[in-house]
Amino acid sequence: MKFFSRRVMRLPFIILTILFLFSAGSCSTKLKFATSTIVPAAQGSVKVGKDDNDNYELDLNILHLTEPSRLSPSKKLYVVWMETENNGTKNVGQLKSGSSFFSSTLKASFHTVTSFKPKRVFLTAENNAAIQSPGSQVILTTNSN
Repeated sequence: MKFFSRRVMRLPFIILTILFLFSAGSCSTKLKFATSTIVPAAQGSVKVGKDDNDNYELDLNILHLTEPSRLSPSKKLYVVWMETENNGTKNVGQLKSGSSFFSSTLKASFHTVTSFKPKRVFLTAENNAAIQSPGSQVILTTNSN
């Protein structure tokens, strides 16, 4: 009986240790986009984490984002940008969006990996996905990290 009670006493310590190890390995920061003045219904967040190679992973999820062709002035697509600590502003890719058969809610998600540390992430409406500097039509932005 004494042997069993010592094991039961250790159980909470073992569980807490395991939980700590899992949470330490998956450290990530979730940044919310500020309410947009251009598309006020749009809402979303960016999850920033590190992979096994010390690169940064960005996962964006956005809801209620209107088609860029419905903006004024009309645009063709959305581009995701990242402001970095020491390397300026980078175009990290085109945001793909759409609605499903069962829902009219426009959803968009985006995943990328970069070696640059993100300071701020923002979304602009553009006519060309390969541009090197963001246009003036900023749709969503996070605060500086």
